[in-house]
Amino acid sequence: MKLAKIPLLALLAALSLSAFAQEATIRKNLAERLPKLPAIDEITKTPMPGLYEVRINHSDIFYTDEKGDFLIQGSLIDTKAQQDLTEQRVEKLTAIAFKDLPLKDAFTIVRGNGKRKMAVFEDPNCGYCKRFERDLVKIDNVTVHVFLYPILSADSGEKSRNIWCAKDKGKAFLDWMVKDMTPPDAKCDAAAVARNFEFGKKARITGTPTIIFADGSRVPGAIGADRVEKLLAEAKP
Repeated sequence: MKLAKIPLLALLAALSLSAFAQEATIRKNLAERLPKLPAIDEITKTPMPGLYEVRINHSDIFYTDEKGDFLIQGSLIDTKAQQDLTEQRVEKLTAIAFKDLPLKDAFTIVRGNGKRKMAVFEDPNCGYCKRFERDLVKIDNVTVHVFLYPILSADSGEKSRNIWCAKDKGKAFLDWMVKDMTPPDAKCDAAAVARNFEFGKKARITGTPTIIFADGSRVPGAIGADRVEKLLAEAKP
């Protein structure tokens, strides 16, 4: 048995060295030929023979061949499983653990017993956010952590400040988002809004609304009440 293991170990070592050399070749060629390409975080094989994933900026995905002669940006589709492998990979890379959310910089809206939990990043001037909030009022037994995320205009920042500084943040927010009642001018320490902006940049939250469920799954864009219910039921922290 010991003699049989020696060739196997040697084979594994050889494969490991080959994979290391392959990665080194790709890194060297891409760096030399594309000097403006940001630093490569990771290179991994994909399910497609001869195709490698090149990951940069934490979650930007490119693809290349085994020598780095070509660089492709786009979606890798598994036609048999009918799955977008690139989308799945990005979702995994950008997932945010619910426990890591800076909840001190959010305010909460509680409906019913509040047992189910979700968080949402919203710009007060986002029309899709307003549509989302008008659907969300149909959801019961949920705690919603709202992060004001002003990314659309200067006025978004002003409205975010007025909502954050309101005596009842949740009411001021819903009055505007659902009833179109402009939040009155208010002033206070609104540094939380600025911190939300910085957190969102690091977490690659590029649009509003962005919804995060208790299991860390992220949904970009407005979704209807039926899908929210489904995702709340599936989410297990």
